[in-house]
Amino acid sequence: MRIFIALDVEDSIRQRIARFMEGVRGFAPDVRWVRSESLHITLKFIGEKPPEAVEEIKRALSAIQMGPVEIAFRGYGFFPSAKAPRVFWVGIESGPQLAEVAGAVDKTLASFGIPKEQHAFSPHLTLARGGRGSGAPTPRRGDQPNTAFRRLQEKLALMSEPEFGRMTARDFFLYQSQLSPGGARYTKLERFPAH
Repeated sequence: MRIFIALDVEDSIRQRIARFMEGVRGFAPDVRWVRSESLHITLKFIGEKPPEAVEEIKRALSAIQMGPVEIAFRGYGFFPSAKAPRVFWVGIESGPQLAEVAGAVDKTLASFGIPKEQHAFSPHLTLARGGRGSGAPTPRRGDQPNTAFRRLQEKLALMSEPEFGRMTARDFFLYQSQLSPGGARYTKLERFPAH
C-alpha cells in the first residue's frame, strides 16, 4: 500500500480553491492539475508498506497528542523557484501547532525505519505539477527554466493575493494513494482525532 499522513481541507475552502483553479487553469494548460476533491495538507509521505506494517503504523499514530490547529489559506507560489517551477501551490499559514504535529508524526514514524525529513516543514496545497520529475520543494540537479507556468505567472502578477479562508483542524488522517492514468486517488484509511 502506498500511504501518507495528512490533514483534510474543509469543503468551503476546497470550493473557493476549486473556483480559483477554474479561473486560472487555462493559463497553464500543459501542466497536471490536482482534482480539488483530493486537496490535503501533507504531514508525511511514507510510500509503499505492506498491510501488516500499516496496522502497526496506525497503532503508533493513535498515540500522537494533537490539539486544535488554526490554519489560514492564502497566496501562492512555485517550487522549487519561480524561474524553474515544477509545482504551483497555495500558501498555508498556521501557528507552531501544525509544525509540532508534523514533527510528532515524523518522530513516531522514524521508529519504523522511515527516514526523518531533512528540511523544515513547509505546509502548502499543491494545485498543479508541471514537467517531469519530483514535486519536491528543493532544487534538484537538472532543474531548468520551465515555460509551462509562464502565462499563469504573468496573469497572477496582475491579480491581488488570493484569500481562501480559515479553518480549525481537529484531526489528521492516514491515507492510501492509488496511482492511475487519470491521477492519484486518495482514500482515508484511519482518522486520528485531537486529544
